[in-house]
Amino acid sequence: MSASRRKISTETTVGRLPGGNALPYAIGAGAVVAALAISALVNAKLAKKAERDNPPAGAFVDVEGVRVHYVERGSGEPVVLLHGNGSMIQDFESSGLIRRLSAQFRVIAFDRPGFGHSERPRGRVWSPQAQAELFAAALQKIGVSRAVVIGHSWGASVAVALALRYPQLVGALVLASGYYYPSPRLDVLLLSGPAVPLLGDVIRYSISPIISRLMWPLLARKLFGPEAVPAKFALFPKEMAFRPSQIRAAAAESAMMIATAYAARARYQEMVMPVFIIAGEQDQLVDIEEQSARLHRELPQSVMHRVPGAGHMVHHTATDRVMAAINEAARAGNRDVAHTSLGRGELHGKRVQPHDAALTDL
Repeated sequence: MSASRRKISTETTVGRLPGGNALPYAIGAGAVVAALAISALVNAKLAKKAERDNPPAGAFVDVEGVRVHYVERGSGEPVVLLHGNGSMIQDFESSGLIRRLSAQFRVIAFDRPGFGHSERPRGRVWSPQAQAELFAAALQKIGVSRAVVIGHSWGASVAVALALRYPQLVGALVLASGYYYPSPRLDVLLLSGPAVPLLGDVIRYSISPIISRLMWPLLARKLFGPEAVPAKFALFPKEMAFRPSQIRAAAAESAMMIATAYAARARYQEMVMPVFIIAGEQDQLVDIEEQSARLHRELPQSVMHRVPGAGHMVHHTATDRVMAAINEAARAGNRDVAHTSLGRGELHGKRVQPHDAALTDL
């Protein structure tokens, strides 16, 4: 055998040795694992810092081992606030809604499970119904037997579940920018990843906080669009929203959004209390014709208020109008209602126009 042929044969044999080409891949995999580990450590430290910088502003109530954080302001008739997905009590604080409501009501705002400083134990599906049970028990513990309940976005689904399961507790509902009927949502698929067991845990501790920080300006513009993000929203502690624990909660709620709307849609007409629906006409997240306007058509005792030019965050950009709707809901909830005699658009003996009522008429 010639020297050249022996050289080729040797090189070929070496190239076929087990693991001969695996070393570069092993090095690459190790580098990825190391990068993920470092990222997870950094994100854990940032999460702890966010919690130190934003300590609990209210009190805690324990409901069957679940620690729920809430703030309470003012006195008078109870008004309960339930925030949307990915948010927390400070959303209502920064909007000015809590401060303004507390001048005339006993305001109770909850951090929903997994958001802010409330716990979200694993091993339980935290559906709107499960959260309704949690808040009903929490309200009982803090001495609230009847309240006007306001829910924004995903919080509106929880408010509806509360009204369906505990109608004696809910004197009136105010539903802002809600999602009530199943519809195709690409964002549900994109945002649900961190809720997947095991792989989702890796993602939410390492990659998701980084992506969330990068996407935050775009997300804020979409939430408030077509209006500009108001300066007061700077008071919202966005670093709390980037914690892996809150990312998991938000992903889980995104994943169940369509299914929970599908399950609930047939029961809306069981609600007998006054319902006030408010939505921005230019909402870039929720089609108000498919959602809020449809719900209004199905509920004889409802009044719908459209806010021209407003987007999803109506409680920030149209706070006066949301306040007016809450005041009207409080008045309606205090009246005696002959529910069986209510006709389309008739509320507490007062005839409401069958078309959408204008908020400026409140």
